[in-house]
Amino acid sequence: MKQRHSFSRADRADWPAAILGLSSPDCPPTERPLRVALFSGNYNCIRDGANQALNRLVAFLQAEAGACVRVYSPTVANPAFEPAGDLVSVPSFGIPGRREYRLAMGLPDAVRDDVRAFAPDIIHLSAPDILGRSAQRFARQLGVPVVTSLHTRFETYLEHYGLRFLKRRIERYLGKFYEGSDHVLVPNTMIADEMRDAGLRTDISVWGRGVDRTLFTPGARDLDWRRSHGYADDDVVVLFFGRLVREKGLDVFADVIDAARAMGCRLRPLVVGDGPGRGEFARRLANVNFVGHLAGAELGRAVASADILLNPSTTEAFGNVTLEAMAAGLAIVSADVPSARSLVDNGRTGLLVPASDVRAYAAAIERLIRVPMDRVRLAKAAVAEARRYEWNATLQAVVDAYLLCLAGDRPGP
Repeated sequence: MKQRHSFSRADRADWPAAILGLSSPDCPPTERPLRVALFSGNYNCIRDGANQALNRLVAFLQAEAGACVRVYSPTVANPAFEPAGDLVSVPSFGIPGRREYRLAMGLPDAVRDDVRAFAPDIIHLSAPDILGRSAQRFARQLGVPVVTSLHTRFETYLEHYGLRFLKRRIERYLGKFYEGSDHVLVPNTMIADEMRDAGLRTDISVWGRGVDRTLFTPGARDLDWRRSHGYADDDVVVLFFGRLVREKGLDVFADVIDAARAMGCRLRPLVVGDGPGRGEFARRLANVNFVGHLAGAELGRAVASADILLNPSTTEAFGNVTLEAMAAGLAIVSADVPSARSLVDNGRTGLLVPASDVRAYAAAIERLIRVPMDRVRLAKAAVAEARRYEWNATLQAVVDAYLLCLAGDRPGP
């Protein structure tokens, strides 16, 4: 079995010379921990699965690996949450039509100087945007290894915004971006296989995700909470969970609810999340509760108090909401895409249906309403499956990738 490292102080004598040296004001005075420069598109501007995973990674690197981490990212006046690590703001502007997302146009000289002064051992890129590409080129000038993590299937967004004609161009750009890294971290083996089949020669390994089972648990189900929102005890509550944006399949969700109701299903949707698509989504859905963005125990209670997760999104790289709903004891009905197939065993821990087949989604929901024991069986199996996903184990995969890069040949300037 491959030995796993946690970078304890006792291990540091065995580290590569590249990560030993002088101290800095941010690090212990007698030894120089691993230094990681992380570049992000929106590190704490938006509370989404990618940003939460990156923040967990930084906290893990600092607390468990004893590393120094500096994050370079666009910032906003009112961030979505307190960031982990030392955050350096990169000049940016709001994307027209989606101003919650920020775009940096490159690396200003002041940021480059800050990176040089920080002297990173690893540069970690988390987005293939202009900032990420600029940081990748700068890493080559510095001779620092580059690890890139894939969080979003950007190429799948295009059809939701009438830009399908750009797909090949975007795919070529993404291929060059990942080829320009020393190591690529992907969320599941299916995406790894896709990238290898597409000809990517860069080293690839899997960085999955974990789930907080103290938060997402069947024990958080609360009938009083359901009743307070107007749900009868025998109502079947179909959950939408995530940011309210087009690429999450809002139109398909609404069509499926209409189709299931036309089949005679007694159901009431629950929407947990917020975003710019809320207005149109609310106009499409009838007899629904929007509870907005929730966090902590309130989030766990709302998710566990539903019955079925309907996830029609085709743009997920991992599918955090699917895993969280599984851990909370919901029956899963999901688009049959790589992210869902990596989590859901069709017919055992959930139901997978063709991604845009509204009738298939509605039939799956009708089956779970008509045969409640099927719903119970799937939910129990999903809870058991979710126990396999531990955050510390998944975050260790990133540390392993760093070690592989540090043990190999450094890229040339």
